[in-house]
Amino acid sequence: MVRMSAEERRESVIRAAMGEFARGGYHGTSTEAIAKRVGVSQPYLFRLFPNKQAIFLAAAARCLEGMQQLFNEAAEGLEGHEALAAMANAYARLITEDPEKLQLQLQVYVTVAAAEAAGEHEFGEMVRAGWMELWDTVGVPLGGDIGQTTSFMAHGMLINTLAAMGFPPEHRVWEALYPSARAKGRLEK
Repeated sequence: MVRMSAEERRESVIRAAMGEFARGGYHGTSTEAIAKRVGVSQPYLFRLFPNKQAIFLAAAARCLEGMQQLFNEAAEGLEGHEALAAMANAYARLITEDPEKLQLQLQVYVTVAAAEAAGEHEFGEMVRAGWMELWDTVGVPLGGDIGQTTSFMAHGMLINTLAAMGFPPEHRVWEALYPSARAKGRLEK
């Protein structure tokens, strides 16, 4: 059996944490569950990360980075409406094919709100910085148009909410949203 390096284990922890936090949230997920999923002990987990918050932040950062990459790839070589449609279709496919990504996003937002309410502003600052990078990633192919960027992000949040509540794609609430967000079982490629 080939032993993993510390960096490979760290990557395994981040992937496992993304799944665990997506399902249980920050407060409902134990570091024991993450360690067990990876196949390491809790003490080893804490050699890789200083605490649970650091694990959560790594998972949140990876989630945001994944969306940034998704939008960059979808909009590559495109501008304006074509870029907007490509990013919207790519995002709709992502949350349809991998609902865990949506669940993790929602858990991140809830966790930031709870941390802010408890006076833990550093946590929110880190997540907001990553989210602003995502905002800028969307804005560039839209020509820096703040109105289009705002509209795209607002539609995305509505899509998140409708998908999280389980509205089926053919439901009337999807009618005015991006075509791929309401496709009946098939998303535009």
